[in-house]
Amino acid sequence: MTDSAGLDPTGLTDGAIRAEAELLDTAERGRRQVRQTTGVHPHMTIDEAYRVQAAWLDIRLARGERVVGHKIGLTSRAMQQAMSIDTPDSGFLTDAMVFAPGEPITTADFCDLRLEVELAFVLADDLYGANLNVDDVLDAADHVTAAVELIASRTPRTDPATGRTRTVVDTIADNAADAGIVTGGLPVGPRDLDLRWVGAIAYRNGTVEETGLAAGVLDHPANGIVWLARRYAEQDLSLRAGEVILSGSFTRPMAVSPGDEFRFDFGPLGSFDIPIV
Repeated sequence: MTDSAGLDPTGLTDGAIRAEAELLDTAERGRRQVRQTTGVHPHMTIDEAYRVQAAWLDIRLARGERVVGHKIGLTSRAMQQAMSIDTPDSGFLTDAMVFAPGEPITTADFCDLRLEVELAFVLADDLYGANLNVDDVLDAADHVTAAVELIASRTPRTDPATGRTRTVVDTIADNAADAGIVTGGLPVGPRDLDLRWVGAIAYRNGTVEETGLAAGVLDHPANGIVWLARRYAEQDLSLRAGEVILSGSFTRPMAVSPGDEFRFDFGPLGSFDIPIV
């Protein structure tokens, strides 16, 4: 049995997976959105979406990029309800996706750029296992730092022709919408503060745009990392020492425009600016 596009709904071939990854890579490099993945593969599963993501990472590694970490998304109850799921998602970070605080970010370099406020954990030790908990994450972390994730949509959030909204499968294939990371401020030890109570104020052009508490991430920002480490363990993979893990946003995504000046104040974790050009 085949679907309306002549595709086997029981599973995508390696060739189809690779083709989707190449299309997303073309969108990223050309700064131009492409059609939604599930618009052509309506039966694609979450596992297949992660296969597309992995194939895209392989393409980028072949160009000379290297993995520096991971992002965790859809950690808030509101976002999970909006996407009709009950679990987070994840994506990769490479060295080409790392930006310095104060470095101008050019909107034209991204597809539908937005910013999210997060905490980032930098690991001192590998994390592996199906039975990890928050204490294991805190023990493995070298430090925690203020972070902002750059998110982008290489496929449209709403299809302009059909009005179809993209699904979590589209988002996962699209590297969980990850486009980059900025870290700054004052790194702290993972047990120096009750991380649930770390807050942030995001200012746009001197006006408060968003505020939030890190407890909005699954009640503790380390819980997202527990989820990711467990998911990796199912594939006999680990989170590696030296990697940075974006633990999940505790604000809504903020759209940006050229000329915007963002300042992110994390209280005891310091602050940093991101100018948008």
